[in-house]
Amino acid sequence: MKEIRNIVELYDRFRATGTACALATVVQIEGSSYRRIGARLLVGADGRYTGGISGGCLEGDALRRAQRAIHAGAPSKRIYDTLDGEDREIGIGLGCNGRIEVLFVPLDVADPANQVEILRERVDTRQPLLLVQTVTAPVGQSLIGELREVPFGSVELVRGRSEVKTITDQDGHTVERLFEVLRPELRLIVVGDNYDVLPMVTTAHYLGWRIQVVGLKRKFSAALAALVDGLYDYSEAQQLRVDDWTAVACMSHDFVRDRAMVEHFLLQSPAYLGLLGPRKRALKMDAELHQTTTLRLLDYENLYTPIGLDIGAETPEEIAAAVVAEIIAVFRGRVGESLRERGGTIHAR
Repeated sequence: MKEIRNIVELYDRFRATGTACALATVVQIEGSSYRRIGARLLVGADGRYTGGISGGCLEGDALRRAQRAIHAGAPSKRIYDTLDGEDREIGIGLGCNGRIEVLFVPLDVADPANQVEILRERVDTRQPLLLVQTVTAPVGQSLIGELREVPFGSVELVRGRSEVKTITDQDGHTVERLFEVLRPELRLIVVGDNYDVLPMVTTAHYLGWRIQVVGLKRKFSAALAALVDGLYDYSEAQQLRVDDWTAVACMSHDFVRDRAMVEHFLLQSPAYLGLLGPRKRALKMDAELHQTTTLRLLDYENLYTPIGLDIGAETPEEIAAAVVAEIIAVFRGRVGESLRERGGTIHAR
């Protein structure tokens, strides 16, 4: 979502200055690639751009093709194929050795249903959405580049991931449509107000997560306030509610406060509940909760304690990296192992 927010922001600047622009979208991948289906690049006629469709290998050519689409006033598609070697036609080399299809769509700022406006309306979603756009169609049809939302779950997707499907209409015409899963931004609730909270928040902020912090308000700094969406005193924590895309990291270093926050958030069944400290701390907390509630902390399948991946983290910044990496792994359904230990492709379907 961070990339989409950046695209919307630059689009608004283009619109304000009357600068024509086009949106490039990765619509199909075969083999290896740095980015996945749905990666976007917004390009202005003046050369300004944001986003990305590769690790930098394709952007130069993509900028030129986006500008051609602007001048032509019509969508176009480019296939970058290096499965059998380098793409000598444009003089680039894709180290990933893959076949990548990119759709270039000029944007009509007068059209309230252009692609960026559709994305703008959905960027704050807290539920997964399914978007569809036509990427190939019979000659004469003006459907290419049209983006719209369809009911989530209305199309069967492999492992719930974005993919292109070939569809035959009632007249026997075939079209290819990209069905893109748009997931909500991750939301992180950090419990704590010590010096290690700022590195955690800084890392999450850079990733574009929505962040809320619970602690003693008198200890919150201006630097922290500038990075978060909300600061709450411990007495205000009852206002916070989690959803399926929320992670909670309890790291106050205060056993009593952490226990109270664990009790509050455990009742809401977060997808990730991280607890700073050794296992014996969690054992003690579980025993105390058992005495006064029906909660079973150690039986909770989404409890992560000690918090973070085992990377030997020592400094607050390293600990933040370990925790954030663990949260990403949990929400991506991965175990956080080294990629060299993984068999098959990185993004196996």
